[in-house]
Amino acid sequence: MLSDDKDLLSRISEGNKTAFSVLLNRYQAQVYTNALKIIKSHELAEEIVFTVFLKIWQHEHLNQIDSFGAYLRVTTRNQTLKVWRSLQIEERRNLYLQVHHKLEDRNTEDSILFNETSRLLDEAVRKLSPQQEAVYQLCHVEGKKYEEAAAHLSLSKLTVKTHMQLALRFIRKYMKAHTEIALALLYSHFIFF
Repeated sequence: MLSDDKDLLSRISEGNKTAFSVLLNRYQAQVYTNALKIIKSHELAEEIVFTVFLKIWQHEHLNQIDSFGAYLRVTTRNQTLKVWRSLQIEERRNLYLQVHHKLEDRNTEDSILFNETSRLLDEAVRKLSPQQEAVYQLCHVEGKKYEEAAAHLSLSKLTVKTHMQLALRFIRKYMKAHTEIALALLYSHFIFF
């Protein structure tokens, strides 16, 4: 350490602002360059210079530093790595929030599509003939076998099977015709809102 650096540190520890200005002018470019090599940001490197020299100004035992060059390098490196780690944490946090936000948006869209599909299905079932609706309710919704539905409705198993096939065919046609319209409306809703 230069003897005048030791003298400057001694005077800075006594609160001498002029000595601090001399030390700052002498080493700020070095601190800036070392920080910039790691952090790759001019603005952040300038902030690191400020923080490093603030620590020097606030250091209570400056006159006990044996090698100011080593102290300055270590302090600069530590402060730069601290800033770099904070940036990494913030970047990961932002990435998490973006992914989470996209999932929420997707969940909202899925929920809307599910609700719309459910509404269309209910609408299609209500348009079935009363016999087809009863067979659909028993077999498809309640999960009864054709024999059970036939016994419950006092119909033959073949009649129940025929009503179920007609009901499913109608529902598929209805859903196909109306889903395209619903999707177009849903798409226009997301574009304009």
